Amino acid sequence: MSATAGKPSFWQAAFSDGAIIRAAFYAMLAGTLTVLYVDYRELTEADAATAATRYEPVLPAFDPDGPAAAPGPAVTTDPDVLREPLRVELLPGGLLKLTGSFDPGAADRFAAEVEARGEYVETVVFDSPGGSVTDAMSIGALIAEKGFATRVEAGGLCASSCPLAYAGGRERHATPASAIGVHQVYAAAQAGALQTAALAAGNAMAEAQKTTATISRHLDAMGVDPAVWLHALETPPDRLYYLSPDELTGYRLVTEMDESGG
Repeated sequence: MSATAGKPSFWQAAFSDGAIIRAAFYAMLAGTLTVLYVDYRELTEADAATAATRYEPVLPAFDPDGPAAAPGPAVTTDPDVLREPLRVELLPGGLLKLTGSFDPGAADRFAAEVEARGEYVETVVFDSPGGSVTDAMSIGALIAEKGFATRVEAGGLCASSCPLAYAGGRERHATPASAIGVHQVYAAAQAGALQTAALAAGNAMAEAQKTTATISRHLDAMGVDPAVWLHALETPPDRLYYLSPDELTGYRLVTEMDESGG
């Protein structure tokens, strides 16, 4: 009998059940990390193209060259005006008009205006494509605290995070020609952050879930059905889901629909 009889050959040892399982595991792990890296690289490359304007909201649906989930009411405000940082303007008749994007710090400017001239304010009018979710919810909370009404005029826009501010109104007015829409919110990785692809993907998912929970609680506190945000979760951030008049009133986002307003 040979001295090697009964011993596994080199190839048998190399491809034992344990070795095969380990090899398969490492192959799957490598494949998963590759996919995460590709997704993360595509995200960061897209972010790099807009790094200088990181906080500008996506302005899709009213732009003829931009995509939309479905046609919505015509927006009459110049898109370039809407891209500007939020402007807070007191108008006659107790109107405080917010025009432009919710840039970081917009809530502070709004609060300062309310502190200075809030006694004259009855209704906050929105014409905004959204922007900073945190600022939008802060504005909405202050509106609720002060008991102001909110409004989106015919031809006006309240999109992305803007409905979170609009939801703060004691009464929430709109017309069938008011463009009110939602889409997904997301957080890009911090510039220069030293993160692995897997960690970046995990952090993004955790942050998205945390943000969704915060938004749901905010809407519920404002008396709005949080189910309205399901349309946002289903709509990519480069598109916009316009809420129909029936949806706006059904979810209680709008409490007063002015049918004569367009």
